[in-house]
This record gives sequence, C-alpha cells and structure tokens, in this order.
Amino acid sequence: MALLQEWRDKAYSETANKGDLQRLWTDYFQKERDIYAQLLKNPDEVVTGTVKGLAEKFGIDLMYMVGFLDGINDSLKEQNPIDDMTEDTEVNLGFDKELLYKNMVAAGADWLYGLEEWKAIFDEDKLKALYKEEKSSHTVRKENKVYPNDPCPCGSGKKYKKCHGRNA
Repeated sequence: MALLQEWRDKAYSETANKGDLQRLWTDYFQKERDIYAQLLKNPDEVVTGTVKGLAEKFGIDLMYMVGFLDGINDSLKEQNPIDDMTEDTEVNLGFDKELLYKNMVAAGADWLYGLEEWKAIFDEDKLKALYKEEKSSHTVRKENKVYPNDPCPCGSGKKYKKCHGRNA
C-alpha cells in the first residue's frame, strides 16, 4: 500500500476510536507547527531528502512526515509525487511563501499562519493583505432557507412542513 493511502486511512478513519483520532491530530498539529517554524526561519532554502530522511531530520514518525508532505504539496514550487511515494522517494520542501501563507489561511490553520516566523518574511501590511485576499477569494453562497409554510422544494405542491420538512 502506498504511504499516502496508509496515512489517509489512519488519519481519516471512520472506524477508529474518536479519542485516538483526536490525540493523533493534536500531536500531529504540534509537530507540523514545529516543522513550519523551522522551515520559515530560512524560507528561501529548499530542504530536500528522502521521506524517511526528512522524518528523521525533523524527529517525527514516518506517517506524520507523509501527512506533512500531503499538506504542503499544493504550496510547493515543484510538487512531490505524493500519490506513489515510498520512504526512499526524494522529495523537496521548496515552497512559494505567499501561496503557503494563503493555503494556511484557507485551511483555517491559525496555529500556522499565526507563527511569529512569518513576521520576518512579510511585514504586517503584507500579511493582512494576503489574509484578506485569501478570505475574499472564497465567496460563500447562502442557500435559500425554506420555511415551514413554503411550498416544498421537491415540487409535490404540499407545504414543506407537510412533506419533506415533517421529520426535520
């Protein structure tokens, strides 16, 4: 089984104990934060190595490294072959700074886009502009609310409360 699929099966398991999953994600997010803090200290340095080698370099479990690579891949200047990588696959962490920041904002990862290290890369105005740009790029479309006395959207001709809204 490919490493990425193994990570996703573990991290997004529908059958796992919820407490175990919560502990996994809490631990993962702390380690992810620490890796980003290190990477952002030298944002122009392209860190490379095997998946296993980078896991050892950052002092994390191999599966956590796979999760990290999955998370950062869309922010890289040159994406890694994450779908079929093995522990010996050579990968790089050469990220686009603006794209990485915006992707962190899009993911709602305040523990990442709020890192102090960003302040040495971008001034406060730039950080605010990137944040605003990312937030405004996703317009939320509100669905029309159906009230109990409205006609049912299914087209039956009945009031919503007498049709599909009966069990709502």
